[in-house]
Amino acid sequence: MAYVITDSCVKDALCLDACPSEAIHPTKDEPAFETATQLYINPEECMDCGGCVAECPTNSIFPADELPADKQEFAAKNANYYKS
Repeated sequence: MAYVITDSCVKDALCLDACPSEAIHPTKDEPAFETATQLYINPEECMDCGGCVAECPTNSIFPADELPADKQEFAAKNANYYKS
């Protein structure tokens, strides 16, 4: 089970520093950081440690199997970010 970032993400990048597997992108040094509307977790690389959840001040990160009903679409949005 991977974690998922939802639309309340404000790109403060605190989760980036907390992620030991570097599964969250775009990072501040990637060109896409400026234009991205939120950050995304790669479900293939996520270690399921939950470190990012504790650091997120906007409560934007959920375990994939605990996504609120109105945020279900973000599991696919996170995964799709890594398919391009």
